[in-house]
Amino acid sequence: MDQKKIGNFLKELRKEKGITQEEFAEKLDVSGRTVSRWETGVNMPDISLLVEISEFFDVSIPEIINGERKSEIMNEEVKEVAEKLSDYANTEKETIIRNIRIHSIMGTVALVIYSILELSGLVFQNIVFDKIASYCETLALVMVLMIMAHTSGLMYKIQKRKRNNIIRKLPRVIQIIIAAIIAFISASIIKLLLVNVFGM
Repeated sequence: MDQKKIGNFLKELRKEKGITQEEFAEKLDVSGRTVSRWETGVNMPDISLLVEISEFFDVSIPEIINGERKSEIMNEEVKEVAEKLSDYANTEKETIIRNIRIHSIMGTVALVIYSILELSGLVFQNIVFDKIASYCETLALVMVLMIMAHTSGLMYKIQKRKRNNIIRKLPRVIQIIIAAIIAFISASIIKLLLVNVFGM
C-alpha cells in the first residue's frame, strides 16, 4: 500500500471539491493537522472514516486504498463490509475508552480513600485502616498501570492471545469478580515489592 499515493489522491479529491483542509477536517470531525498528515502520506485515515470519505468524494473505498480512480462504481457489498469494519473499529474504541474510564474511577476512589485515611491519622490508630490505606495506595498504582496498558495497546495484545481462554467463557459477573481478585493479589504483591525491595 502506497501511503504517499493515497495522500496525493485525497489531496486531488479535496481540491476538486474546492475545499480547504480545515473544511474537509470539519466535515469528518478531525483536526486540520490530521488531514494534512493524510495528504503527505505520513498517516492513513482511520478505517472507521473510509466510508464517510468515499461518500463525500463519491469514490469507492478500493479507489481510496489504491490511490487512483477506477471506472467501476463502488460495489454495494464492498461498502457494506467497510461499514461493518467501521462499526467494529468504533466498538473496539468504545470498549477501550470504557475500560480506561472504569480504571480511572477505581484509581481515583482508591486515592481518595487513601488520602482521607492518611490525612485523618486513622492509619496510625487502627491496623485495619492501615491495611485499607496500604491496599488503596497500591490499587491506585495498579490502575495507573492498567490505563497505561490499555492506551499503549498492550492489553489488546494480551486479550488477543487469550481469546479462547476459559475465563472468557464465564458469565460477566464472574469475570469481574476474578478480575477484582487478581487486582487485589497484584496490588498486594506490588506493595510487598515496594516495601521490601525499595523500602517505600
